[in-house]
Amino acid sequence: MLAQAIAFVVDALASLFILAALLRFWMQAVRAPARNPIAYFSMALTDFAVKPLRRVIPGLFLLDLASFVVALLFEFLLQLVLLWLLRSVSPVESPAVLSVALFMAFVKLIRLSIYIFMGAIIIQAVLSWFARYHPIAPFFDALAGPLLKPVRRVIPPIGGLDISPVFVLIFLQLVLNFVVVWLEHTGIVMLSQALL
Repeated sequence: MLAQAIAFVVDALASLFILAALLRFWMQAVRAPARNPIAYFSMALTDFAVKPLRRVIPGLFLLDLASFVVALLFEFLLQLVLLWLLRSVSPVESPAVLSVALFMAFVKLIRLSIYIFMGAIIIQAVLSWFARYHPIAPFFDALAGPLLKPVRRVIPPIGGLDISPVFVLIFLQLVLNFVVVWLEHTGIVMLSQALL
């Protein structure tokens, strides 16, 4: 019981940092404006890990790979800690657990990325209805834009109402419920095989 409570607290705190690093990666990838409180928070929280890593890991195709590696590394370490707390699994006893933890970390980053885009789409839709010219609106427009633009080309506004966010959210939810869940199940199967 105590191990579960500790695991919950560790997961919640570490996930906040991992989410900030992953958001920083996606902000750079979609060229979201960095002059807003969310970007400032993300950069301030992750600078200590990202800036030194940039000296070793350069960007690729204008992507901030250092931010992605920081998110992946911290998620990997979190997976190892959670395996140790919840299942008493040590990577020293079973080195195959390392590859499983890396796989599970990558799947978790996919899940978090989908959550980032779902949140951005919902906030962007609400801002477009009530506060189109709010200073933070361009940030969410930039995050949601790459997913909404292809759907907007196919489905025009109906009666002046843009329903493309609904279709994108349904698609993302399908990816979560089928692809990501299947990958997580695969990780659990891999873990059980690694522990044999």
